[in-house]
Amino acid sequence: MVDHAPTSPDANHAFKMDRKASDIARSRRARIALAHDWLVAMRGGELVLDRIARIVRSDHVPANLYTLFNSRIKLTEAIDAFPRVASRLNKLPMSGKLRRWMLGMYPSGIESLRQRLDRDHEHEPIDLLISTSSCAIKALAAPPGVPHVCYCHTPARYLWSQQDEYAQGKGLVAALRRRGLKSKGDALREWDVKTVRTVDVFLANSRHTRELIQDAYQREARVVYPPVRTEFFTPANEPRQDFWLAVSALEPYKRIDLAIEAALIGRQRLMVVGEGSQAKALRKHAARVSRQLKKAQGATGSVEFLGRVPDEQLRTLYQRARLLVFPQVEDLGIVALEAQACGCPVVARRAGGALETVLEGRTGSFFDEPNAQALLDATKSCPAHAEANCRAQAQRFSEQVFDDAIRAEIARALR
Repeated sequence: MVDHAPTSPDANHAFKMDRKASDIARSRRARIALAHDWLVAMRGGELVLDRIARIVRSDHVPANLYTLFNSRIKLTEAIDAFPRVASRLNKLPMSGKLRRWMLGMYPSGIESLRQRLDRDHEHEPIDLLISTSSCAIKALAAPPGVPHVCYCHTPARYLWSQQDEYAQGKGLVAALRRRGLKSKGDALREWDVKTVRTVDVFLANSRHTRELIQDAYQREARVVYPPVRTEFFTPANEPRQDFWLAVSALEPYKRIDLAIEAALIGRQRLMVVGEGSQAKALRKHAARVSRQLKKAQGATGSVEFLGRVPDEQLRTLYQRARLLVFPQVEDLGIVALEAQACGCPVVARRAGGALETVLEGRTGSFFDEPNAQALLDATKSCPAHAEANCRAQAQRFSEQVFDDAIRAEIARALR
């Protein structure tokens, strides 16, 4: 199997044959449709979608963009250039913030998209379907004779690799989530495996994800690492400040609770960027732990929740933070690479995609056990003055490397 990521900057020469295939693809302007789980916010998955959309617009003819849910917000120029087609689920009152509670209805939503895609194809044929999936959209069947390439961020976490993390938590919401996954999980896993046949080629965003695809679906995948905006995320010529940074969707599996506890125990300042379903619970958790530590040890650290911030502010935070805390098991973790592109070292869980993006002792450090003390101990061995090493590591995952790989995959699919 081919991994579309060089092991060193010199290894870019290995892409000569792929670039030749890309030239062939450019000579034929195919009509290409895209598919994405949902279009409701701009996160890592949407950055990948944006890059693929740019390539399709540049080299080929854009068709529609199919999705389970469409909030109609503007995302990027390239994504917004595609006409959006949403599933029938998008018309239901629950389709907004409660879309995750509609998990059992996703198969019917995908079926409605398949019917619409078939009708669209009859009206104006497409040559290729490219999906970017971390949930269900990989199940969208292309019309007969049309290849389907799926860029897979992960098989659905709450069905396969992180069921326990999604079942954690206290209160009514956590209890309902556990009950829903227990009652629907087996049927959805069966459906998820059954619909693997709709995909002709799997592309995985990391070697870790490639293994998950093999475990869940018994299918092979080629690795194409996601694009990092190394031209935007750059170091600054100024000293770093004494604070930790966490950048994440505030969801159960992200384990921001560990970052909070470690900072408070270690009397450190932590700045948290991001929003999500656990935002309120994490604020309460930080306040509760802080009170307990003040009683026990007389002093504590501090936690600041910044919510979602503009890219320019995020870049400044990366440039100034002493380190990025990355406590989750991630499929790859583009945030860790953005931080390194800005010269910021990373303290990460020794698992998942972090093993492919963080170089121990050179661009960061690892902790093994998912607890606050292990994380705190790892921060003490995180390298200082690692800007040059961090920057070099991030550049291995640049947008140009990604673009070359995707163009090569399109060329293969259209042969």
